[in-house]
Amino acid sequence: MDTVVRSHSKTVVIGAAQPFCVIGERINPTGRKKFAEELKNGDLSTVIVDLENQLAAGANMVDVNAGIPLVDEPELLASVLTIIQEHSDVPICIDSSVIEALEAGLAVYEGKALVNSVTGEDDRLEEILPLVARHGAAVIGLANDETGIPETPQQRLEIATKIVSAAGDHGIPPEDVVIDPLAMTVGADTEAVTTTLETIRLIRDELGVNMCLGASNVSFGLPRRHELNAAFLPMAMAAGLTSAIMSTAQVCVDAVRGADLLLGHDPWGASWIAEHRARQAALAT
Repeated sequence: MDTVVRSHSKTVVIGAAQPFCVIGERINPTGRKKFAEELKNGDLSTVIVDLENQLAAGANMVDVNAGIPLVDEPELLASVLTIIQEHSDVPICIDSSVIEALEAGLAVYEGKALVNSVTGEDDRLEEILPLVARHGAAVIGLANDETGIPETPQQRLEIATKIVSAAGDHGIPPEDVVIDPLAMTVGADTEAVTTTLETIRLIRDELGVNMCLGASNVSFGLPRRHELNAAFLPMAMAAGLTSAIMSTAQVCVDAVRGADLLLGHDPWGASWIAEHRARQAALAT
């Protein structure tokens, strides 16, 4: 089952038999005070810097969030998406919890977007899924609801099943629903990662849909975060994860591409070898 996301001229396919889809997390003002101030003042220069750096590092898509308090988020998100599309043909994951911002973003997006996200709450499903269906987009469904974040993999599976079913009621096929099995910080709960991995396996076996995580959550509050994220991602891939909103630090991208080779998603290591040769050539110049 493949999820297809498109820009105006480029297509990305997310699927169990495909190379892992790296969705760059950087274009997000959360926790970035200077970037948030720039966006408030209409300065979008850092957006382009972050875009280019993530693409150079190996991102297949980029997540774009413009959520800043006391800012017109629909207008800002539309502006950010517009400038990204003027500079690149990368497919985009439109990230907002505000329905008006999602509407504004989808209105200016050229192609088939991935919407991030909807939860299992009835009112959110009824708000967001018709919008996704109207624009022919794909959607990330978070495996939580009004009761909060479920503690057990089985509870998360039940919410994921509800989201896939509700999407179907709105004409959105299972291949256009990407479930987020929820990555929580291991610094706050030593069982957090094992719970996530078991949830991934359950969703893979029971629903067969694609999955995406906010991978950097696992290392929040801990030192050497990139190394922890790089250790986690191949585990999640082996369990069935097919994409992640993640850091494009070299150690993280290398871990993913190495796991692609080892899991049989890079036949004969062609991409791995080509990347190695490109690096060697760059060092020689």
